[in-house]
Order: sequence, then structure tokens, then C-alpha cells
Amino acid sequence: MNILQDGEQVMDIAKMGAGIGAGLAAIGAGIGIGRIGGAAAEGTARQPEAAEAIKGTSIVLSALIEGVCLFGVVVTLLIALGVGG
Repeated sequence: MNILQDGEQVMDIAKMGAGIGAGLAAIGAGIGIGRIGGAAAEGTARQPEAAEAIKGTSIVLSALIEGVCLFGVVVTLLIALGVGG
């Protein structure tokens, strides 16, 4: 018997994949925001007069990264809950 023929086992594999996907989305967002913070700190240290512009840009970029992470988590939750399929 092939493992992919049993419907319940397929859903279990889909839920496992959804959990892995949500974790990868969160890890990717953490790495991205960490890199933005490091670059902002370095930029402010090199050019203190541009600190306000750097801070504003880094906040906007962090918000965009968080939005992508939230989208990834929502999609994986929909897969895990079996919505739409």
C-alpha cells in the first residue's frame, strides 16, 4: 500500500508540512529584521545626522517583512486546518 493512498496520512503529512512552513516563515522574518536592525545601527554609527531617515526606513522595511511572515503563517494554518480543500 502506497503511503499517499490513505487520505488521513496525506492530511497528516500536509499538517506537518504546514508546521514546517510556518516555522520557516517565522525564522526568515527574524533573520530579515535582524539584518535590517544591524544595518540600521551600522548606518547610524557611520552617519549620525541621517539617523531619523534610517530609522524610518528600517521601520517600514520591518513592517513589510512582518506582513510577509504573517501571510506565510496564515497560508500554512489554512493548509493545516484543511480550509478550501
